[in-house]
Amino acid sequence: YLPREINAASVMEIPCIIVEDEPLALERTMNYVQKLPFLHLKASFDNAVDALVFLQSNQIDLIFLDIILGELSGSRLLEPSTIYSQVIITTAYPDYAIKGFDLSVTDYLLKPFPFERFVQAVDKVRNNLEKTEVLSDKKFIFVKTEYRLEKVMLDEILYIEGMRDYRCIYTLSKRIMTLQTFGDLEREIPSHLICRVHKSYMVAIDKIESIEKEVIKIGEKYVPVSETYKKGFWKVIGG
Repeated sequence: YLPREINAASVMEIPCIIVEDEPLALERTMNYVQKLPFLHLKASFDNAVDALVFLQSNQIDLIFLDIILGELSGSRLLEPSTIYSQVIITTAYPDYAIKGFDLSVTDYLLKPFPFERFVQAVDKVRNNLEKTEVLSDKKFIFVKTEYRLEKVMLDEILYIEGMRDYRCIYTLSKRIMTLQTFGDLEREIPSHLICRVHKSYMVAIDKIESIEKEVIKIGEKYVPVSETYKKGFWKVIGG
């Protein structure tokens, strides 16, 4: 069984790993992965520690993750400072669904899940990855202000600051106030151009003048880099 959209030969290859400590569940997920030719299983792990070590030196687009593991909970792999992959949770515990979506997982599969449901989850991942490819070529966004949609060129943005219910976009020539959330803006803007560095800040990578002691200088503005977003920021700038 394959959805009509997945049958095309041009579908991108998706490198993935499985983190699962139940042998039968691991075997089932591996069998499902093997049925989809565009999924490339790089490794499987029965604990989160080994998976975390692997992820630190390997580029993986998708993780099938059992959220209940041993000494290190599977949910630790979902922290923003740890990984940047799409995640499909696989678990026998429905109570963890809300926690999973709070951590921005792509989908949540309740064991034992059928192959058709597995494919639906993978298709969400594929769609997200294709959107990311399109996003990388983006030159501008439209931002909702109080009375209109305003066009903002990405190469003119200096930084974005959170101010209670508003986000203030500082550009080379003006500032724009919007009620759009940081999550909305992150989905619209490629992270290699404008990166989240703090719960209250996004910065334009090419506008950074210096970085000292986890503080970014852009013009007269000093922006802190928080622990949560530090690893992602250094990854973007190649540090």
